[in-house]
Amino acid sequence: MSGHSKWSTIRRKKGAADAKRGKIFTRLIKEISVAARLGGGDPEGNPRLRAAIVSARAENMPKENIERAIKKGTGELEGTTYEELTYEGYGPGGVAIMVEVLTDNKNRTISEIRHHFSRHNGNLGESGCVSWIFNQKGLILFDKNKVDEERLIEVVIDAGAEDVREREREFEVITGPDQYEDIKRAVEDAGFEYSFAEVTMIPQSTVQLQGKEAEQMLKLMEGLEDSDDIQRVYANFDIPDEVMERLVA
Repeated sequence: MSGHSKWSTIRRKKGAADAKRGKIFTRLIKEISVAARLGGGDPEGNPRLRAAIVSARAENMPKENIERAIKKGTGELEGTTYEELTYEGYGPGGVAIMVEVLTDNKNRTISEIRHHFSRHNGNLGESGCVSWIFNQKGLILFDKNKVDEERLIEVVIDAGAEDVREREREFEVITGPDQYEDIKRAVEDAGFEYSFAEVTMIPQSTVQLQGKEAEQMLKLMEGLEDSDDIQRVYANFDIPDEVMERLVA
């Protein structure tokens, strides 16, 4: 599993994300508003908005918050206009990092991102310097001890999954971005419980980290993800599960 996905999974298990639900809601509201502004307020005809609403419901966001965010995006209510940006750079050990941003103040955001990179032994790069390493895919993770492997493979392959990979503790189901919702629905209908599911950026290769570099990388991830302007962070680091679990607060 790519490092940022493993990081997100472990943080959720430890409850770290729950302590910052306000920040999660802020990010989701921005995403819903931008999706509605760009593609309209009807989720049936707007896949990006539909995915954002699913994510918001998964975080137990109240229905009225979702509806208000949509109306701000469509212009029915007054709201802030956000600019979508992507920054790329390198972390400890040469790890490739992509940072997706929704901001109303680009100068503030780039200053904050640059601060986090320099503080934790990384540096920003030029546009396109690492994006070629990543491919957009759907990723659904299952605890190996909680699913029947043969049945899982049968369900997801029949539904159109690209690949199923066995890891130390989990099965990874890889999908095309357009097939993700159908496959996620298929595993839910089959009664499978997943530990992580989202459309993400999966790297073609990973960088193994240990010791101080692993600690610096996770501190960089935490600093970036704590920013209200940053929506998502993708990185191609790989840190052993036991090391990451020890380092995650």
